[in-house]
Amino acid sequence: MHPGIAAKSVVAYLHRSRINSRSGKRSPASTASTNKLFGPSKRYLSDGGEALSQVINASTSATTASLLSPPCQAAERPPHWYAIYTSPRHEKRVNEHLAHRRVDCFLPLFRSVHRWKNGCKVQVELPLFPGYVFVNIPRSERVRVLDVPGVLSFVGPKSEPARLSDFEIETLRSGLHLQKFEPYRGLAIGRRVRIKRGALQGLEGTLIRNAKSLRIVLTVDLIQQSIAIELDADAVELL
Repeated sequence: MHPGIAAKSVVAYLHRSRINSRSGKRSPASTASTNKLFGPSKRYLSDGGEALSQVINASTSATTASLLSPPCQAAERPPHWYAIYTSPRHEKRVNEHLAHRRVDCFLPLFRSVHRWKNGCKVQVELPLFPGYVFVNIPRSERVRVLDVPGVLSFVGPKSEPARLSDFEIETLRSGLHLQKFEPYRGLAIGRRVRIKRGALQGLEGTLIRNAKSLRIVLTVDLIQQSIAIELDADAVELL
């Protein structure tokens, strides 16, 4: 292109641009001249070969999603069996309150014959372990249990109540009612044995004998309470 003609084209473009800027419009001819004079706009690419605008948009979307997503919650610890102290002669009432609040609980009872002052005999159900009720809860529900009327505290340190053997409590709850048993208040002296069959299979205790039957004394060590269960001799094995 001749230099004189090129200079005239530039002057004409600048003149049109001044007029369009005053009117707020941009004519197609002006746009075409711009592209012709200065060339098409360039599209910048990222290192991966993608359009830079697409990379920025993807990064922004990921950041927004991470900010809007809810925080991860810590997994709830599984429940375990604990023993709780109750007010004297409030075991049954505490057990009812816990069951009403849908707290997994266990209060073992045994039947006993009582004679009233008038000479009448009546069969009553009494707590096998007076002053105690068992609850199966995660740590987060301890406050719910302590709020129950009649509950004094958990057995064990205040900061971390002592856990019972889940196997022992579950076995007693599922199979104790199938056996003949009663509280055992004395010190069990004898050989250590394990129950090898029946509903209480796997529990360990002390073998004691009397004139009528063979009995196994099972002790819940945490609360230092024992029960005597009548079993056949072939139902146990020596340890």
